[in-house]
Formats: sequence, structure tokens, C-alpha cells
Amino acid sequence: MKINTDAIDEAALALLYLTLHDRFRAWKGLDWDVLNRLYEKGFICDPVNKTKSVVFTDDGLRESERLFKQHFTVPDQDCQ
Repeated sequence: MKINTDAIDEAALALLYLTLHDRFRAWKGLDWDVLNRLYEKGFICDPVNKTKSVVFTDDGLRESERLFKQHFTVPDQDCQ
């Protein structure tokens, strides 16, 4: 079976937004291969360190928020 790593990376980036804290940090409880690909794509700073979170780049934070909204939010329902 061939795995679509781009789709996995998009979902992971969106999920990182879910754990956003301190304006630009997210908990790094994801697969290391995924984190390394996100780093190589310029969305996060180097994840290899002793901290428990990763730091988004400006582009990464914008893309993470966009993907989170695209995949995980529903439109508001007006009460009538």
C-alpha cells in the first residue's frame, strides 16, 4: 500500500494547531518522520531538541490555522 505522506502532513499540521499555546508553539506528540517533513517544508522550526513543543514558522502558523479550519470546523448554525 502506498501512503500519501502529503495528506498525512496536512492533517498533522492541522492537528498541531489544536495544541497551539504561547502564540506560536504546539505540543510535538506526533510521529518524528512527520515532524521532520514539516520542518523540511518550512512549517516548523527544527523539532530535534529537548523541549516538548515545536515552534511554528510564520508560514507554518498560517497554514496550520487554515488547514485546521478547513478540516475540523463546521459552519455556525443560526438559531431561528
